[in-house]
Parts: sequence; C-alpha cells; structure tokens
Amino acid sequence: MKRPVFAANWKMHHGPTDAREFMRAFLAHYPRQHDRTVLFFPPALTLHAVAEAIRERADIVLGVQNIYWEDKGAFTGELSAPIARDAGARVVLVGHSERRHVFGETDEQTGKKCAAAVRAGLIPLLCVGEKLEQRERGETEDVVLRQLRAGIAGLQPAQVGGMLFAYEPVWAIGTGRNATPDDASAVHAALRNALRVVVADKASTVPILYGGSVNRGNAVHLVRAPEVDGVLVGGASLDADGWAAIVRA
Repeated sequence: MKRPVFAANWKMHHGPTDAREFMRAFLAHYPRQHDRTVLFFPPALTLHAVAEAIRERADIVLGVQNIYWEDKGAFTGELSAPIARDAGARVVLVGHSERRHVFGETDEQTGKKCAAAVRAGLIPLLCVGEKLEQRERGETEDVVLRQLRAGIAGLQPAQVGGMLFAYEPVWAIGTGRNATPDDASAVHAALRNALRVVVADKASTVPILYGGSVNRGNAVHLVRAPEVDGVLVGGASLDADGWAAIVRA
C-alpha cells in the first residue's frame, strides 16, 4: 500500500443508507490519488454499500473491524475471515483498544485472529497501545512490544512483512488527548526495531499508523513525524467533508 495510509474506523456508526450518502459526498471531494492509500472500516452490515461505492477506486481499500479466528462453525453473531474476504474486504482490524478493553480480547486471541486473516487472504492491521496507568509507570514500550509479539506469534516473517500496524495509546482514544508527534515517533521507532528482528530490512516498508484523537488540526503534523506512516481515525472520519480534508492533507 502506498504511504501515507489514512484509515477510517467508523466503529458503530453509519448504516448502509448513511454510508451511501457519505461516500457520494466524500468521493466528490476526493479525486483519485496515487501517492497515498485510504482505508475504510465500516460496520459489517455496511460493508456492501461501501464496496459498491469504491468499485472503480483502486486507491481506496475496504476493511472490516473484527473477525473470529475460526473459518466456519456454530459461532452465532461472529464474522469469519473467509466471509469478510468474500464480501469485499481486504484488511481487518485486530486488537483495537475497544476490542481489548471493552470486549476482553486477549493477546493470544489477537494472534489467532491475525493468523486467520492471513490464512484467508486478508491483511491484518494489528493495533497496540498502553493504558494511562501503564504509561505513567513507564511501561509503554513493554506493553506495545508484548502485544506486537503476541499478534504475530503464529506467522512467518514474510507474512508479518505484509501486515499493517497501528499504535493507539488507550489514554488518547476519544479523550481529546493525543500523543505529540515526538511521542508517536518514539513508540513507532520501538515497534519498527522489533519488526526489524523479524523481517530485517523489510521493516522499513511496513506501515505503522498512529491512532488516538486524530483530527483535522493535528493529522498533518502526525503524518509528517518520523516513523509515522499514516493515521487511524475514529470520530473525525465520520464527516465526509472533514475526512476528505484529512486525507488530502
């Protein structure tokens, strides 16, 4: 994927009707670009509406917010990686802070989900990040590297080299607080050094995004920071005009 990468996580917003209107407005303000990639992570039932809207736009990539680690079976309410792939998704979020801290997703489960995604031909976007108390205890690097290693534990180096990653400090998600560009650069550098152990020189090409209260005011500064290859955006991606302004930055 071309860097920088701008990823919109709609969380539990925008049903199919709203999504169609959003995409009409967004595409009118965002002509085809060749020097960056835009990702959309809509709710599962909205996937088809976004897929239809971007059918002619190879510069825009569709993803899902979550998968289960089994390919099929009696798992009511879950979404498998093969089904997500068949529906048009190319990328899947794994280990988002809300999955970890609201729904209790463990490090081991993120590893299973990454493996399931790769098995089905999806690209995992593995999210890592520390809580405020961990940051205050000076544990940031220990936490994010533990989460990184657990997420890639079942993969081969070549598969890891095809992934995306995001540093999203939990204390900055939806709080209005965000890491400074220097803060983000420091953690991203630690993640890239850890990846270098696994994939050697290819680590320099693996996209590592920053997520956490990203908005129109700070997006460009974050993307310009060393080691930051793009942004993972929640609330600020829900408005078509505002999101277009961010991805054009």
